Amino acid sequence: MARRKKGNPVDGWVLLDKPAEMTSTQAVSAVRRIFDARKAGHAGTLDPLATGLLPIALGEATKTVPFAQDGMKTYRFTIRWGISTDTLDAEGEETATSDVRPARAAIEAVLPRFVGEIDQIPPAFSAIRVDGARAYDLARAGETVELDARTVRIDAVSLLDTPSADLAVLEMQCGKGTYVRSLVRDIAAALGAEGHVAALRRVAVGPFDIADALTLADLDGLKAEGREAQALEPVHAAASDLPVLDVTPDQVAYLRQGRAIVVPPRRVEALRALRCERWVGDRDCSRSVLAMDGDNPVAIGDLQAGKLSPWRVFAASGA
Repeated sequence: MARRKKGNPVDGWVLLDKPAEMTSTQAVSAVRRIFDARKAGHAGTLDPLATGLLPIALGEATKTVPFAQDGMKTYRFTIRWGISTDTLDAEGEETATSDVRPARAAIEAVLPRFVGEIDQIPPAFSAIRVDGARAYDLARAGETVELDARTVRIDAVSLLDTPSADLAVLEMQCGKGTYVRSLVRDIAAALGAEGHVAALRRVAVGPFDIADALTLADLDGLKAEGREAQALEPVHAAASDLPVLDVTPDQVAYLRQGRAIVVPPRRVEALRALRCERWVGDRDCSRSVLAMDGDNPVAIGDLQAGKLSPWRVFAASGA
């Protein structure tokens, strides 16, 4: 007899406004408990110090997590000048101090250096693996951690405010794998100053925005009223930039069996005109199409030679 899976077959995205002092894993567990969901995952780790948007995928939505993970992200963060720390944020031990307090004009002058594809050395206190161990575990054990520079993409970084001589508030739009803490370290170095991240908030991930996010208290309130399903975004929300192909019942059956379907030439041309220009993992999504049965996602596939070949298939609603 097959073993029954624990929890309910809940499918969709939950946009959580993660509080400080909570890990991303703890946040996922809390949301999963609220929904009693069988399966859950998240789209991009936030440090415990950080707050803001943590998209959490439940059930079939976990199949689109890479679309959110590889999407552009927006962060707002505060630099505190005068002190550097070993973790590059407010949780670390002081490593250096300085009386330098960069002026607004000086900060704005160096920011263009950090726009585009740049080489960035990740923080020693990060989850990157070094010989099988997490870098932060080695750093906490007192070992010297040397990480190689990585190429990251920063589309924009701007200075929003300087509320005092000690503080500067900035915003950055960036690609996957970019560390705010490393950026702050490098900005401080470019200004001949010491500094660390005093506050960090993520406000956008791919198509998701903090304006649509809910707190754990919000979700608990909906749960108490039996309305928690209202918090769910569609299963395919993370892949909303893909061209959409409406499919027939027969085509639905073929795609869910992992079989290709024929697409009429005129429809092929229309879909190609709407193609998605990005990568997800190692996959070029310029040929990817989202097949829909009404409001229900059926599959994501590659459109080539007049056929749609599925590479991600969604279970039928309620299955």
